[in-house]
This record gives sequence, structure tokens and C-alpha cells, in this order.
Amino acid sequence: MLSRGIISHFRTPTLPLPRTTCKYSISDQDLESRGFLVRRTISDLNLGHLNSIFVAVGFPRRDPEKIKLALEHTESMLWVEYKKTQKPVAFARATGDGVFNAIIWDVVVDPSFQGMGLGKAVMERLIEDLLEKGVCNIALYSEPRVLGFYRPLGFVADPGGIRGMVYSRKQKKKK
Repeated sequence: MLSRGIISHFRTPTLPLPRTTCKYSISDQDLESRGFLVRRTISDLNLGHLNSIFVAVGFPRRDPEKIKLALEHTESMLWVEYKKTQKPVAFARATGDGVFNAIIWDVVVDPSFQGMGLGKAVMERLIEDLLEKGVCNIALYSEPRVLGFYRPLGFVADPGGIRGMVYSRKQKKKK
């Protein structure tokens, strides 16, 4: 899936806030009462099911070994497990330098669980995790049709006229 825009979440560096001061749209307790668990490690993450969610939302199917490798090189990740099936239903991850910059990737919610606030719950917690580490420049790639989802979370498209660029290999013309 080729991304068509970059949106950023520029913040002035601040001291990390304790987790207890953050107000989530859905608390961990509310999620648990609805049958969900918040996870932050690759442990117990069903990569095959995660891959099926990627495909269901329009991402290309990925090699499970490459998914595992990517997750091992991920700075922060957060996923929501549906306790009944013990499978992931929402996921997001961030890579970066661990100090100044991070990019959020692979924000997905299983289509049968969309509209329940799980995407927002994952993003709120992932952003908080990054800010607690002192990361002050958070960017993500997004399809234009979902930009409205990210704006209430503090993201802006092309802040200050800044535009992102993506390297693209030119296809050789066949003779």
C-alpha cells in the first residue's frame, strides 16, 4: 500500500507524565470488562492472525518471518487481544531513534471490531508511550480517507508546509 501523505505530531519536549494522569477515551479496565487485553510485547502475538488483519484492511500479505523481524526492531508496539479468541484485534507500532523521532506504522483494527474505539485506544496509548520516552516528533503515514481519524489525536497534515517524501524505485521500461 503506497502512502499518500505524512502527518506529524510535533511536540515540545516535556518530562514524561505518569501513566495515571493520562485520560484515555476507554480505560484499561473498561477494555477488560468488554473482553479485551492491552499488550505491549510480541509475546503471545499471533502473527498469522495479525497478517490476516493486515490483508482485511487492504495491506499486502506479508511474510510472517519478516513481520517477526520487523517487530523485533520496533521501538514501541501496542495491540489489543480479544480474550475469547486470544487473537489480536487492534495493532499499531512505532520505530525511531528512541530519543527525538518516531514513525507510527501498521495501525489496524480487525474489520469485525471497528467502530468500538479500539483504534483510538491503541493510538492514545502508543503516543503516550512515545512521549514518556521523551520522543517529541511523532509522524505517521496515512491514507487520505482516514486522516480525520488522526486529527483529534493531535496529528496535523503537512505542519508548517513540511512535506514528506518516499523513495520509489523507477520501473525499467520493457523494450
